[in-house]
Amino acid sequence: MIAIVDYKAANLASVQKAIAHLGLDSKITTDPAFVRGAERIILPGVGHFSTMQRLQDSGLRDAISESIQKGIPFLGICVGMQWLFAGSTEAPETPGLGLFDGMCEHFPTAVKSPHVGWNDLQARGESKLLRDLPPEAFVYFTHSYRAPITAGVVATTDYGSPFAAAVERDNVFGVQFHPEKSGAPGLQILKNFCEAAC
Repeated sequence: MIAIVDYKAANLASVQKAIAHLGLDSKITTDPAFVRGAERIILPGVGHFSTMQRLQDSGLRDAISESIQKGIPFLGICVGMQWLFAGSTEAPETPGLGLFDGMCEHFPTAVKSPHVGWNDLQARGESKLLRDLPPEAFVYFTHSYRAPITAGVVATTDYGSPFAAAVERDNVFGVQFHPEKSGAPGLQILKNFCEAAC
């Protein structure tokens, strides 16, 4: 069973629908115990980075951290990916998990923010998450803050300048874009995540 983490600030139904399209079962949950028992975990993130504090307050942060340490596959989407970094200048008082180095920052004033719409992925080396994608596949973004390019980044996208679009390390995966809104490439990425979890 796939746990889709509900911290009351995300578009969960479209993620669950995409998972169902792949023929897999998922449950939207606020229950840390269910997260601890799940075979895979997806954290869809929407909105301000400070909403991640709700994970701490609800006990979900500890449940996710413990599951990751046990080797349970985890996928963070949009702000859910940014949460894997040390934090964000959007909410300096709210710590990220720190599994990837660096802070997320606002796009420079030279480009329009938020970055909304389709943009391409530039793969960087081997990736289980991006397996079988066509070169420079287009996916759907909507965000005002971006993650730095650091160790573990497996794809970048250029908007003003390059930023981290996908990260991967062992059983931890993250995408800045919304795979559930990205058509065939997005479904392939979700399929790859689910298969990596087997």
